[in-house]
Amino acid sequence: MASSNVLTITETNFDSEILHSTVPVLVDFWAPWCGPCKMLSPVIDEIADAKVGQVKVAKVNVDDAQALAARYRINSIPALLFFKNGEPVEQLVGAVSKSVLTAKLDSLL
Repeated sequence: MASSNVLTITETNFDSEILHSTVPVLVDFWAPWCGPCKMLSPVIDEIADAKVGQVKVAKVNVDDAQALAARYRINSIPALLFFKNGEPVEQLVGAVSKSVLTAKLDSLL
């Protein structure tokens, strides 16, 4: 089951939730047909639950938000962007381990 701590991001709420966030944000660009995205999803949920109040964790469906995917030059998914103070500071592509994602987020705190 998906975590209630993971935000669903659209082109409408991206700026307010991500760019104006006062805490670091992990954004998972994904699609329902993407196998590696499905494998990564439980890891994203675990991180969201473990880091409540410290960071935001969000998902962008690239099929529904093609303009956002283009804006951040998402060419392959899953693509994980880390934002701090409204700026993208790092990007990882592919199914990345929980320890790598957690370490990246911790370095932004």
